[in-house]
Amino acid sequence: MRYYSDTNTLFIRGSFRAASTGVTGCIRSVSTLLNHTFPDANRAADPEKVLDTVITASGLERNYFGLTTTVPTGQTCVLQYDFITVFITAGIRCEPPATDGNTNIIIVSSQGMEDTALLEAVMVASEAKAEALQAMDLPLTGTPAEGVIAACEGEGEICHRSAGRDTDAGRRIREAVLHGIPEAVRRHDTGIQDDRPAFFIFSRIKGDHWIEWTDKECPYYPCHFEGQSCEYCYCPFYPCHDEMLGQWATGSNGNRVWNCARCRLPHEPAIAAYLKKYPGASRLELVKRAGSKER
Repeated sequence: MRYYSDTNTLFIRGSFRAASTGVTGCIRSVSTLLNHTFPDANRAADPEKVLDTVITASGLERNYFGLTTTVPTGQTCVLQYDFITVFITAGIRCEPPATDGNTNIIIVSSQGMEDTALLEAVMVASEAKAEALQAMDLPLTGTPAEGVIAACEGEGEICHRSAGRDTDAGRRIREAVLHGIPEAVRRHDTGIQDDRPAFFIFSRIKGDHWIEWTDKECPYYPCHFEGQSCEYCYCPFYPCHDEMLGQWATGSNGNRVWNCARCRLPHEPAIAAYLKKYPGASRLELVKRAGSKER
């Protein structure tokens, strides 16, 4: 999986098996997941036609699942909990206009999931969303445009047959949504306009907790080399499984995890600048570009 965004759209690219409650939703294999922001002038537009136009204009094949929202793309929250990554945009208010914005959730697992598990993931995320909104004393019901996408890449040796709230996948999804909804609502209510999503990671260092990563005053700099670029601290290609860049390691739970601590590719300033200018660039393109610069 990799993700990037432009002014109005979050793109998540990969080879997914996915279930969607959004535009043209069903269960099938897709290569792109979208969360597209409608500018105010286009709220009444046909969502399917708009998303088709977005995909075509981006030069991508029309093999996608998409959600639509009125929340700006820059207010997206991304939460990573081991093999689960959750993308959330949320805009719900108690005071008028109470329908300002809506809540969209996209779940991506780097481990395989059966179709029944994908459907359970949608249920767990929806339940956790309602629980989070209730705790904030906000309306529990969503707008007609709200949606959830649950996707997996099917890589690795593990395939989850279930994603109920008491399973490994379900617990991670629930905790990510419970933490992400308040953060996403806060970003929307305060009108934050960042050029990239907020990124939260579940850490076990000094006790289990969520932390928001920021490149400002990072205590781990330089984690790769002096003068590195921190633009892509959490690599958009992770886990790439390219053994020229990283290696397999044993995690704290005994499972195999992808370790890319030695990888310099997205941290080379010239490569990071190129990827920011051309977010659709492939990993192989960047590897070749880095190789030509070394020569």
